[in-house]
Amino acid sequence: MSTRLPIVLALILAGCTNSAVDGERAVIDAVEPSLRAAAAAAEAGHDYKGAAQHLGTLYQRRGDDKGIGVALARNLRYGGQPQAAADIIQGQLTRFPRDPDLLIELGKDYLAADRIALALRMLEQALAVAPERWEVHATMAVALDTLGRNSEALAAYGRALELSPENPAIMNNLGLSQALAGRLDDGLATLGSAADLPTATAQIRQNLALLLALKGDAAQAEKLTRNNLPPDVARANIDVMRAIAAAVKQP
Repeated sequence: MSTRLPIVLALILAGCTNSAVDGERAVIDAVEPSLRAAAAAAEAGHDYKGAAQHLGTLYQRRGDDKGIGVALARNLRYGGQPQAAADIIQGQLTRFPRDPDLLIELGKDYLAADRIALALRMLEQALAVAPERWEVHATMAVALDTLGRNSEALAAYGRALELSPENPAIMNNLGLSQALAGRLDDGLATLGSAADLPTATAQIRQNLALLLALKGDAAQAEKLTRNNLPPDVARANIDVMRAIAAAVKQP
């Protein structure tokens, strides 16, 4: 009996340990849908810090889940932590090399961190494996604009729109790019079309107001601003719009 007792105890302890692990996994499995839902709701409400906290909890347990990794990086980037986002994606790329979702997100992370050369390198890799993804072309266009390579940027925006017609996000950046290239009327037309789309955001309409002010049309810029912003924010923006329009009209 004495020789068998340690073995029996070891088996009992092993069973307890396995039960504890199984219990912990069961809790995680039960809580995971709630964490995912909370993260999605927080991101939709622009609470990127809250979304990143929920996703970070998931990521600790599901580090091999690419979707969680991308979502965590995206919310870190939105929340002003692009380098932390890039670190998450770099870790994911060791598991999923040359994955287009990861390469696109990493390009966006480096772009937000103002590491333009690295952003372009990642986006070129993404382009090689997923040339049909409009996000690659649209993000590359922003990077090219940042470098002052405007003609290349416009071509990339054009390709993105071929792949995703009437996409307001692409049209917004294209309109601003056209304005930066000295084609203000083209930029106004592009942003005007984007602002008319059902999925247009308040930011797109505010960018249109800015271009209208640059054109000297203070009245229209003011109207758009009043319709899209809370009164206190609108007042401050309207003062800026009026000043821009007045400066443009001066000889």
